[in-house]
Amino acid sequence: MSRGGFYVGRFQPYHNGHQSVLERIASSADEIVIGVGSAQISHTVANPPFTAGGERVLMLTRSLADLDCPFYVIPIEDVQRNALWAAHVRSMTPPFDTVYSSNPLVMQLFAEAGGVDVQSPDMYERLTHSGTVIRQRMLDGEPWEHLVPPGRGGRHPRDHGVERLQRIAGGSD
Repeated sequence: MSRGGFYVGRFQPYHNGHQSVLERIASSADEIVIGVGSAQISHTVANPPFTAGGERVLMLTRSLADLDCPFYVIPIEDVQRNALWAAHVRSMTPPFDTVYSSNPLVMQLFAEAGGVDVQSPDMYERLTHSGTVIRQRMLDGEPWEHLVPPGRGGRHPRDHGVERLQRIAGGSD
């Protein structure tokens, strides 16, 4: 029986906290399905500044290149009915038998849907490793680069994230 794990996030941006959780999942899973949530949304202050299909997938793929576990990165668009969301995710992804999430809604929806084990991994330095905190640091001109994995293989999508985020937020520095 496969020991596939599923981990979902918006990854706006992908940061060291995500990296830490995925490395721990890789130590016990045969493969990992990574869902890039809210895939249809980009270019807003709450879901900036990276697109799902290209930029967030690229950030994840490059950051996890040395992961000792096969992984799939799948953009997942939102559905507007929570009762259907777990089935929607299952229809968009390779099979998995364990869901890893610290999001109470994600945990509840998969528990109600059944058929998978739901686990809540310990989060890595959550007070500083949060997309909201990192985006605010970008807007405020504070150091943030140390909170995200380094880019690999040429220009990294995060390289233009600050400029795009500031434009979206109305030009604030």
